[in-house]
Amino acid sequence: MFTPKLMIKYTDFIVAYTTPLPVLNCPTIKLHLANEAVPLWRMTEATLETQGLPLPFWAFAWAGGQALALYVMDNPECVSGKRVLDFASGSGLVGIAAKSAGAKHVVCADIDPFAAAAALLNAALNEVEIDIFSEDLIGKSVDYDVILVGDLFYERDIAEPLFAWLTSLYVSGTHVLIGDPGRTYLPNSGLSSVAEYQIAVSRDLEDEAIKRTRIWRFNERFDDPVTTMPRNIYPIPNQ
Repeated sequence: MFTPKLMIKYTDFIVAYTTPLPVLNCPTIKLHLANEAVPLWRMTEATLETQGLPLPFWAFAWAGGQALALYVMDNPECVSGKRVLDFASGSGLVGIAAKSAGAKHVVCADIDPFAAAAALLNAALNEVEIDIFSEDLIGKSVDYDVILVGDLFYERDIAEPLFAWLTSLYVSGTHVLIGDPGRTYLPNSGLSSVAEYQIAVSRDLEDEAIKRTRIWRFNERFDDPVTTMPRNIYPIPNQ
């Protein structure tokens, strides 16, 4: 848990080293974004006087999060009037989209304190209110109507316990939506695709300029293979 003094330190850092910009594929939302990952990563380590910190995921709008934000805004009924958890929220993009689409209450949860500070800054930038949570929730009991997960299946160590946790929450009645651009460790069973987006991304962060990104929900029989349902394919917005 971080103190108000540390929150000010993180907030000042984000304001100093990022720029408020419209999200490339979600231009109605603005975020404090960085141009390059590695220099910012090195500066966060220097600021905290700590080595081996994770990359500043909070300073970029990743493909899975952008697609999930688009889906929520295109389909506001999935969050309107509901209690929503944006899990591993990073910049808070998906949570901000959910609140903008009419969610009753949104919590952005991320174990990175910089992400918590970024989510609050970005929410203020978009004139919406969110709450933050900075402890690891995987494996714990939570009480939300909807859980949104954007672009989190890139490492096995995270993906396996995450999917098991999400499965248990789905079985207990929570609606779960996942935005994923084809990451290696998204399980190949138990999910159905409900939408697809072509997301323009930075080549500094990804291996392709356009990421084919799908929105997934759990099957009613979650041991079934992944299926692809009829879906909309959205073009890249004109820039």
